[in-house]
Amino acid sequence: MGELEAIRTFLTVASQSSFSAAARLLGMTPASVTRTISSLEEQLGVQLLLRTTRKVSLTSAGAAYAARVAPLVQGLARATEETRDLQKVTAGSLRVSAPMSLGMKVLPTVLSQFAIIHPRTSVAIELSDRFIDIVEENYDLAIRISGPPTDKSTIWRKIRPVPRLLVAAPSFIARHGMPVMPEDLSGLECLSYHDQLKTETWALSRPGQTRTIEAKGRFSINNGDFLCRLAVAGEGIALLPRFIVEEDLHAGRLVQVLPDWSTPEIWLTLYYPPYEQLPLRVATFSDFFEAFIKESWDAGRTS
Repeated sequence: MGELEAIRTFLTVASQSSFSAAARLLGMTPASVTRTISSLEEQLGVQLLLRTTRKVSLTSAGAAYAARVAPLVQGLARATEETRDLQKVTAGSLRVSAPMSLGMKVLPTVLSQFAIIHPRTSVAIELSDRFIDIVEENYDLAIRISGPPTDKSTIWRKIRPVPRLLVAAPSFIARHGMPVMPEDLSGLECLSYHDQLKTETWALSRPGQTRTIEAKGRFSINNGDFLCRLAVAGEGIALLPRFIVEEDLHAGRLVQVLPDWSTPEIWLTLYYPPYEQLPLRVATFSDFFEAFIKESWDAGRTS
């Protein structure tokens, strides 16, 4: 490995405070990351990192070295990016975060089609329903389904609204009856989407009326597909994006509950670090993703 790549490896370990986390980000094995750092330390004649069983931290020499080399590496990366942009070359790597359910359903087709048109761009997708920090965790962009952002330092780009429906299995409705008003949900099993163990609240409205219901029940899950499967099994009522439940609705495995009531609007969005200007490869992937979504979703499949 060259000196520049060794320095990049060192900076990644320092930012992640972990050899294994750095290895995942870099597509390396932990052993190769350890060897690279040891070789760099031997070359410099100083210890850069303190290793313990719990974490990795910078030595004073390591902190001073990181402060000197990080701007140089960032400047070189910008120079490379700007040169490619000037030549309209979409080569390089792209690191993207996406929610699990959307990623599994949509991104395989997106990636296969994108690769045909842009074979020199490699894309690393990380699927997680966790609300990641795209700056701290070094992502080029993140695909999210959410309300407006609370982090004002990021850039966000609305793609389209994501309709949500209350659904339940016919077997559940047969046992408990079809709810007529939101208040009826209070006595029923609700399947909650949880974020850091917070109980989900469902805000429901129709012209002239609003209701807020706590989604109380035995099960709370942080993944939409898992909630859908529980709903199909007759375990309760769930509030889920249409693209997750659409096939089960068409097949009769789920039915819509309280169809006259709607929920607050959420959006499929793209989030970016605070770029002064989007790198060409990021802009190209973003445009491709947006065009794909508008062609497939707005054709009526998930409207």
